[in-house]
Amino acid sequence: MKFLGMFAKGLTFAAVAGLMFVGCGSEGGTSANDDEYSSSSAKVSSSSHCEECSDEAIESSSSSSAKSSSSSWSSEAAIGSSSSSTQKSSSSIATNSSSSRNDNSGSSSSAKSSSSVKISSSSEYVPFDHILPLGYMWQDGAYKRFTDERNGRSYYYITIEGKTPGGVDASVTIMAENLNIGTMVNGENDQNDDDVIERYCYNNDTTKCDEFGGLYQWAEMMALPSRCNTESCADLIENKHQGICPDGWRLMTYRDFYIAWHAKTNTDGIAGVRSSWGFTGSNESGLSLTGAGIRKNGAFNKLKEFVSWYYPTEYSEDATKALYEYVSTTDHSPTGKGRDVKTYGVSVRCVKVENAAE
Repeated sequence: MKFLGMFAKGLTFAAVAGLMFVGCGSEGGTSANDDEYSSSSAKVSSSSHCEECSDEAIESSSSSSAKSSSSSWSSEAAIGSSSSSTQKSSSSIATNSSSSRNDNSGSSSSAKSSSSVKISSSSEYVPFDHILPLGYMWQDGAYKRFTDERNGRSYYYITIEGKTPGGVDASVTIMAENLNIGTMVNGENDQNDDDVIERYCYNNDTTKCDEFGGLYQWAEMMALPSRCNTESCADLIENKHQGICPDGWRLMTYRDFYIAWHAKTNTDGIAGVRSSWGFTGSNESGLSLTGAGIRKNGAFNKLKEFVSWYYPTEYSEDATKALYEYVSTTDHSPTGKGRDVKTYGVSVRCVKVENAAE
């Protein structure tokens, strides 16, 4: 009888264990979706390598999972406010519109797909804290902030008192961050869709655009037809050329950069325009240049070692080139006379028009 009792208990235990096994092993008990981000934290499912995550899904985390003061940034995927006069955009730039020059991250074109973005399957993306490159000057209250109504992104900017190349006292109100707007296209492609703003993100990773800004070819930066990368469009260049800058802002010129470089607060030369955030500078000027790298011949390189930009001026002796500048972690003094092909992907800085250097 004792043996029969033990046998009955064994059967009961086996039945319960079997039920537990079925309940735990069933696919119906799993709620994670390999192709979805959590709506509250933009977290990639741990069961997926997420090689086809969209630009919108990554950048939407800025409205829900930021762990720093930059958490007030609005999601590109959720915001599409109107803008009145960008040369290359229509008057109502909406994130998911295919008919305007915009942040159309949902583009169906494979050339504009963010499908190559890769995120660790076990982590969530936390939007970059844009205070970090500003250094001690942010604590001194030198920076202000404005929002680009086209996509809801906010930027720090600063008014810098300095000197012109002629030694005259002057000031310039300038972005302390690189511009970041547009539909991401992969680095092997040109930015040749004249109906939308296009950007490169370092290594085709939109999180790099969040930290370092977008990279742009010359015609794209200028908001001119893509043909202007290979032929002269000098007749389309305007004084105080706005390009893809927000309304009320224009593209930085050499004179603007020189004033910032020769800021009254800068005693550190060219190192004084570089951020101390991964770019071996002191940022005494407040310009806060970061090592955004470059897209060249379809490839990306020199992240955290190099930043470059075009000026809104063609090189007069070769229509395929424009005036171009760079700052690196090694010694280099910009002259305003550098030039290179228009089809690189480089950073963009904008200057406020009302207080811009004239």
